[in-house]
Amino acid sequence: MDYETIKLEDLGPGIVAVVFNRPEVANALSSTMGRELLDAWTKLGARVDLRCVILRGEGKNFQAGADLKERNGMTDEAWAAQHKIFEDMARAQLAVPVPVIAAVQGAAMGGGCEMTLACDFAYAAEGARFGLPEAGLGIMPGLGGTQLLTRAVGPRRAIEIMTTAAPIPADKALDYGIVNGVVPVDALLETVLAVAAQIASRAPLSVRALKRVVHGGQDLDLKAAMDLELSLYNRLFTTADRREGVASFNEKRTPAFKAE
Repeated sequence: MDYETIKLEDLGPGIVAVVFNRPEVANALSSTMGRELLDAWTKLGARVDLRCVILRGEGKNFQAGADLKERNGMTDEAWAAQHKIFEDMARAQLAVPVPVIAAVQGAAMGGGCEMTLACDFAYAAEGARFGLPEAGLGIMPGLGGTQLLTRAVGPRRAIEIMTTAAPIPADKALDYGIVNGVVPVDALLETVLAVAAQIASRAPLSVRALKRVVHGGQDLDLKAAMDLELSLYNRLFTTADRREGVASFNEKRTPAFKAE
């Protein structure tokens, strides 16, 4: 599929960047972008060679939320149809089985903030800002933002952020746990790519299992979560990659993992 509003970049073996590509409107989320992201996330999620994904924006901004010019004057029916596309898009992003890292510069507002929260972790450039301003527009976050933000920062902070609708600068986002690090703008992609390359060098089946256990276990009681962990642990130690990992350690060489 040829994309109009996003692009995909191969950044190394198993590493792909998904890039919002509407810099002239701060990468605002349109219906077309929603359909294209749904297609991209679905196809990426099915790739067995995929090791890590970077999500970033072209130009000076990450993604400034829904395109309100497109939404101006929308009927309720058209709004609901558009939002269904966005819902499916968000669920497809969450379903990607490998780590997805956000590289945020400029604005990550509304849906852009929600897509950051839907990543497994994030880094921000100095001067980046985050926010969920929907309460000032007569709506609320609807792409998982209320739940993902609460999981990231706790309920008291989440309610404050969403009901005030105030923007959050990068340093506060780091303090709150929304991002994992803040770096200079010109070091952002280099920093995130280095982390992605490190992930890509690890055993692929282990990385996928770790993501599944962390996300799958967080809403279970401790016993059930530990049972989930052990079920995947017991699969991993029977794999060729486990044997290769131990052999390469003892032979003092770089492991050659094959996801087998």
